[in-house]
Amino acid sequence: MTLAAAHANTGDTAWLLAATALVLLMTPGLALFYGGMVRTKSVLNMLMMSFVSIALVTVVWLAAGYSLAFGGDVAGGLIGGLDHAGMAGLGPDSVQGTVPTLLFATFQLTFAIVTAALISGAIADRAKFGAWLVFVPVWTLLVYVPVAHWVWGPGGWILDRLGALDFAGGLPVEIASGASGLALCLVLGPRLGFKKDAMRPHNLPMVMLGAGLLWFGWFGFNAGSALGANGLAAAAFLNTLAAGCTGLLGWLFVEQKRDGHPTTLGAASGAVAGLVAITPSCGSVSLLGALAVGLAAGVVCSYAVSWKFKLNYDDSLDVVGVHLVGGVIGTLLIGVFAVDTMTGGTHGLLYGGGLAQLGRQLVAVAVVGTYAFTVTFGIGKALDAVIGLRADEDHEHTGLDLTVHAETAYDHGVLGHGAPVSAHSLLSAQKVKPQE
Repeated sequence: MTLAAAHANTGDTAWLLAATALVLLMTPGLALFYGGMVRTKSVLNMLMMSFVSIALVTVVWLAAGYSLAFGGDVAGGLIGGLDHAGMAGLGPDSVQGTVPTLLFATFQLTFAIVTAALISGAIADRAKFGAWLVFVPVWTLLVYVPVAHWVWGPGGWILDRLGALDFAGGLPVEIASGASGLALCLVLGPRLGFKKDAMRPHNLPMVMLGAGLLWFGWFGFNAGSALGANGLAAAAFLNTLAAGCTGLLGWLFVEQKRDGHPTTLGAASGAVAGLVAITPSCGSVSLLGALAVGLAAGVVCSYAVSWKFKLNYDDSLDVVGVHLVGGVIGTLLIGVFAVDTMTGGTHGLLYGGGLAQLGRQLVAVAVVGTYAFTVTFGIGKALDAVIGLRADEDHEHTGLDLTVHAETAYDHGVLGHGAPVSAHSLLSAQKVKPQE
């Protein structure tokens, strides 16, 4: 055994292996969460957008993404180098901290995967699947990878120079995906019938199952970011549970007060909002702070999801209202609730730290949000000009399941009865050609 291999801690390695599997499970969980929220005619398309992200991001990450995000800095804190392109030089004996480098790279890969998949919720029901296949790898390299380097990479400017804190991904995951979702839905325009037709979730049990899988996977997301089986992981684990609970309760309280009915969709959305907000702060705040962060996200995000109707942007599945807004809340509140027992020295406003840390968090939020929105808007416009980003109107009207994938999730939902029928006969009957 080499000296490097001896430095890998078996307990830390075992925990990170489990955490990596948990985070990967979040993407299928997200697929179910989103799939239940759309109408019956686009369920499979929604599932496919998440599942294909696993394959696309993995290829890009192994080819260059990991090296650019976590390789040695080559541009003043902006991007890493290509020394590890194709995972060069990273054998089984290579160690990152107390875990194998290959495992660390895989763990970070699962973050990149779910981040790209999150964006799909903003453009549900109307984006070309072929354009999505191009968008995901380009966006991963141009948006996610640089921001990940800024926040977590060696020499990244947000951590090393600005001093903003982000334990598990409020900036590169939540804010970047939310701002990017806003940009894409503006490029695409609203769905047919937006603000006119009822676009209710078709399967709320599926939504609840997806939310449950997300919550389960989130323990790997947050506690795994401690990169070890230790007290910090335990604290992040408990904070994650607590914030998800208060997020759920906060959302339901608003629904009951505003609408007179606490809903299952509200419970699922509130839990996710709390989990989003605690993601950046779970390693910085006490349990009391985690409860406050989750509650703030549940209450604020329950109102934020309605902004799209007032401002006329069609964020189909509330990526902006939950992930962008929740990510901003959780990242900023580090500057309020951070405690030195978690951070090792940094205090938030309520613990004698003044406004300095809150200011650093605000700068990081503004820069990452602006960068992600601007670059994504440019990518969307370029794709729209070259290959077209939006599905044809007749495809959108019929449903992307049938026109893109030549399948339907529920035959009885299309035909009105349960008689088996082939996808090709459905296409022929409706006289719609599959989208290329």
